[in-house]
Amino acid sequence: MNETKKLIKKVSKMELGNPALTAIVGLVVFYIGLKMFSGGMKAMGNMDHLSYFTHNPYWMFLGGIVMTLLWQSSSLSTTAIIALVASGTVPLPAAVACVLGANIGTTGTIWLAGFFVSDGHIPKGDTLRIAMAHTGVNLLMALSLLPFVGYIGKLLSRFG
Repeated sequence: MNETKKLIKKVSKMELGNPALTAIVGLVVFYIGLKMFSGGMKAMGNMDHLSYFTHNPYWMFLGGIVMTLLWQSSSLSTTAIIALVASGTVPLPAAVACVLGANIGTTGTIWLAGFFVSDGHIPKGDTLRIAMAHTGVNLLMALSLLPFVGYIGKLLSRFG
């Protein structure tokens, strides 16, 4: 009984003794959470009232940016997008645009981290340069691919 209490105490503090074990447990919990989220997104069913947005790659691009900025997780955004494509709610070209937007939204994390490292001010020095490079490269890539999401979607549809 005493050992059970010790184990419960360790688990509640997430001190499993081995950092690798703690990381693996965290990844398993994250994976299970993503699977549950994906299942919930698929079960949402009919979203015809949003068809203007879900069938427009430019709105989906903007939605990907906003969604990732709010969630601070491009993995969660991409999981939601994949689930919506699998349920037939979002066409593949719009999903590609949304993933491109999520790629830009993820740059918000480095700006937020830079803001906190700089004591609540705009990042300076190396932090600013890294944030600008990350944002610039992602923005350049996304904006250069955005006009071709229809072709990318057709190409990707051949694989499945």
